[in-house]
Amino acid sequence: MSESLADRRIPAGDDFLSPEELAAITPEVLIERVRALKPLIEARAADAETARRPDDEVWSALRKSGYFYMYVPRRFGGLEFDPDTYISATLPIAEGCPSTGWTACFAAEHNWLIAQYPEATQAEVWKQTPYVIAPSAASPPGTATPVNGGFRLSGRWKWGTCVMHADWVMLNALQPVDGGPPIVRMMLMPADQVEVIDSWQMAGMAATGSNDMRVEDLFVPEGYQFEVQPVRSGRGNGRSIYGAGLYGSPMLPNLCVTASIPALGAARQAIALCRQRLQAHTKLGSTTTSVEKPAAQMRLARADLLARSAERTIRASARENIAIGAIDEPAQTTERIRLRAEIAIAVQQCVEAIRTCCEAVGSSVHALDNPMQRLLRDVQVMQSHIVYDLDVATELHGRALVGLAPNSQLL
Repeated sequence: MSESLADRRIPAGDDFLSPEELAAITPEVLIERVRALKPLIEARAADAETARRPDDEVWSALRKSGYFYMYVPRRFGGLEFDPDTYISATLPIAEGCPSTGWTACFAAEHNWLIAQYPEATQAEVWKQTPYVIAPSAASPPGTATPVNGGFRLSGRWKWGTCVMHADWVMLNALQPVDGGPPIVRMMLMPADQVEVIDSWQMAGMAATGSNDMRVEDLFVPEGYQFEVQPVRSGRGNGRSIYGAGLYGSPMLPNLCVTASIPALGAARQAIALCRQRLQAHTKLGSTTTSVEKPAAQMRLARADLLARSAERTIRASARENIAIGAIDEPAQTTERIRLRAEIAIAVQQCVEAIRTCCEAVGSSVHALDNPMQRLLRDVQVMQSHIVYDLDVATELHGRALVGLAPNSQLL
């Protein structure tokens, strides 16, 4: 019998940090540790793409750095760092390999979702593992049927980012309601209760290993789920337990910020590689290097400014999302819609920056051993994420500007 995909996951291991080791980690220490890992991440990026999952040694090094503790509450032994630290610590990973950056930043951020479960559940989960590695899949939603003591869950979900490292899994499901819309619930279960399907064959982001997942008639206890709607506006268990602030911020803008960081990292890396290439590149028929050409200088400058503008937007949105958690509905929905659209435009700027760099350095960019072609492929797939669909994001913002109700449930 051939080895199953689930058997090839990176094991949880026993390399969690001690309380003393965690106490020594400041935001500055964590950022420097991750920056020091960038050469390793960059060197393993091509192999990770071939393997269709992040590299084992890279993942182990990230675990030892303390990176995955960032969004675990201090109450449960975590670092509970601010969004700016999260962004700064993630960017070097994404610069080295956008796919690994995507997987790692979602793995870290999904501990924020664990903080939305009942407090007793949080205590049980973080007692077993000081942080979780868990996909959170919403599409297509499964079905949650109420039974005595909990729910029976069935479905098949796509986009299982983190599933190749998972110790837990979070799956969205709809609970049917007679005479009304279904209730959306986020269900939590141990990873060994979920079937992983080898489905991730992608032109970009191949190294994320975001395979499909399936469960059939699985019992999920009542305490291992939360209703999604209150969390969308920062009114879930996170606010009840920890108060306003990080865990009382609205859910979707958090997702938007998380998914935008790898695109920004890819753009920053493309700019650095473009700068290096222009120093040595001479176009056929030219007598000077490309770096001396005004056109090349302008392309590089444009790409740099696009990435800088995107970074300001992403960082400002992360901070602002904490503030808008204090706004009541329906006014808060309008602000969430605006943040989503702003971040979507920032991601488009990152894509444009990478394309501009690729156009500046010549045909060699398309060689498979040139990392720029992988940056471009990865970011084009990232751009297709539903939260960055500019038509949807700008339509929602436009409707809000003219006083019309949203025409999407993803808010």
